[in-house]
Amino acid sequence: MGETVEHVQTKREIESALSGMGVRPRKRFGQHFLIDGNMMRRLVEVAEISLSDTVLEVGPGTGGLTDLLVRRAKRVIAVEIDRDLFAFLSDRFQNDENVLLIHGDVLTGKHEIRSAVADAIEAITANAGEVKLVANLPYNVATPLVMNLLVDYPQVRRFCFTVQAEVGERISAPPSCKAYGPLSILSQTLCDVRIVGRLGPQYFWPRPAVDSVMMRMDVRASPFDSRDELGDFVNFVRAVFEHRRKTLRSALGYVVEDVVRDGLCQEFDASRRPEELDVQEWHSLFRRMAELRKTQDDLSRQ
Repeated sequence: MGETVEHVQTKREIESALSGMGVRPRKRFGQHFLIDGNMMRRLVEVAEISLSDTVLEVGPGTGGLTDLLVRRAKRVIAVEIDRDLFAFLSDRFQNDENVLLIHGDVLTGKHEIRSAVADAIEAITANAGEVKLVANLPYNVATPLVMNLLVDYPQVRRFCFTVQAEVGERISAPPSCKAYGPLSILSQTLCDVRIVGRLGPQYFWPRPAVDSVMMRMDVRASPFDSRDELGDFVNFVRAVFEHRRKTLRSALGYVVEDVVRDGLCQEFDASRRPEELDVQEWHSLFRRMAELRKTQDDLSRQ
C-alpha cells in the first residue's frame, strides 16, 4: 500500500476559515496564503526538521503550514500580526503544548526583532537542538527579518522559506548585477544559499502579481570574531551601498575619514563601483578599513 499523504489546508478551507471570521486577506500585512499542499510539504521536507528543533514561523495565517510543523518539531514559535488570525490560531492550537503563539509584528523597528520573539529564540540553548525559520514569509517583512536574524541571532541555523522572487534574487545575487547589495553580501557571508524552486502566483491566494521562490539557507561559521564585528561589517556595507552608483573612492568618502579612504584606495581598485566587489573583497576591504582606523586612533593618542 502507498504511503499516506498528510492532509494540509486547501484554498477552500482557508476561505472558509476567513469567512467564518468575517475577514478578507489584508494587503497591508502582505497576506498571500500558500494554498498548494505539495509545496507546503516540500518546504517542510527541505527544512529537515528533527524532534529536537525549535521552528520559528512568521505569518502562520490560518495554520496550514503550522499543522505540519507541530508534528515534527520540539517547539513551534508562531508569530502572527493579524488580530483575527491570532485569535483563530489560539483556538485551533490550544491543545498543542509545543506551540507558542505570539501576537504582533515580528519586528518592532527596521533593525529590531520583537522582544517576545527575541526572548523565545534566546532561550534556546546550544544543546537543545537547532532553531530553524520555516515560513511562507509575508512579502513586506522578509528582508529586514532575514538580516536581523542573521546578524543578531546565531541560534537560528537554517532558513527555509517562500518569498517573492525579487527578494530571493537579492539574497543569491552575484556581484555586478542590479540585485546585488547588502542582503546578498550578508547572506552569502554567513550562509550556503540555495534556491529550491520557483512558485508562480497560482500557488497562493490571493494571487500575488509576482513569482515567488522557495529558499534554503544553511548558516556556517562566521568569518568574524564577534557579533559586534559582524554588525559593524553590515553597517559599513550598508553605508557604502547608499552610494552604489558612485565609484568606490567617492562612496568611501561619505563613510570613512579621508586618510582612511586614501589608504584603502592605494590597496584596492577604487575606480570600481560597490556592486562590483565580491563577498571576499568586501571582507578584505572592511578589515583593512578597521586596521587603518586603529592606526589613526593610535597616532592621535601619541
